[in-house]
Amino acid sequence: MADAPDPEPASRARWRQWGSQRLTTARDLSQRGWRGARRAWERLLASLQDEELARDPAPPPPGPLVEQRDAPRLIPVPARGYVYSFHLRVSLAWSSSSSVRAEALNWYARYFTPLAIQRLVRLATDAARDLAPHRAADLEMHLQRALAEQGPWRYERGDVVVTCQPDVSVRLDEHIRQAIQPHVDRLVTLECTLDEHLKQARSAEQLSQRWIGILDEHLEAAGTDRDLADARRHLLAAYEAAAEWIDDLLAQRPARPT
Repeated sequence: MADAPDPEPASRARWRQWGSQRLTTARDLSQRGWRGARRAWERLLASLQDEELARDPAPPPPGPLVEQRDAPRLIPVPARGYVYSFHLRVSLAWSSSSSVRAEALNWYARYFTPLAIQRLVRLATDAARDLAPHRAADLEMHLQRALAEQGPWRYERGDVVVTCQPDVSVRLDEHIRQAIQPHVDRLVTLECTLDEHLKQARSAEQLSQRWIGILDEHLEAAGTDRDLADARRHLLAAYEAAAEWIDDLLAQRPARPT
């Protein structure tokens, strides 16, 4: 008669499996609890840092405050003949030697900006009425020179003094830009061709000059040598021709449109 199987090993196996599952569950719960606690601690530290920054804001950067204001759009001023206009791009840098806060300087900049723009437009209008509508560069240089000579503009309200440093650039009227575009393109092409010829002429000039120096050294060492002397005269003529070519090319360089 066969013996019945011993139930004890199966029971021990079930206990081991149950214990292993409980250990795994406990470990997972412990890890999740640790991660949750760490996240809570990090949030607490972040909130404390935010409160500290709110109580003690960072000091303003050293140096005077500057409030930058740009005109919201291009400002037209009539050119000579009052048919076409130049267009001004205006930027104003406001500052104050007084101890004013940033909010106050912002308010003064808003308050005085219309006055500064009016002053700049009057200055530009006086100069633009004598300029042809394609001479935007001349108007821009005139305005920048005038602004540099005048220095910062001062405005006062009560005991507060603010200064304004205008900056302006000038754009062509779109109709004028389209009209002169083909002419400018031709000038650019011509200048590129002239620059290439100048490069070749200067290279020939430098090469001839070097060979003349080499032949001079050989003539001093060899004495009178008819072939070397003829070669030197030939190179000297080439050098002079290259120099003359350079002068002609420089004389032909077109004037840049303004």
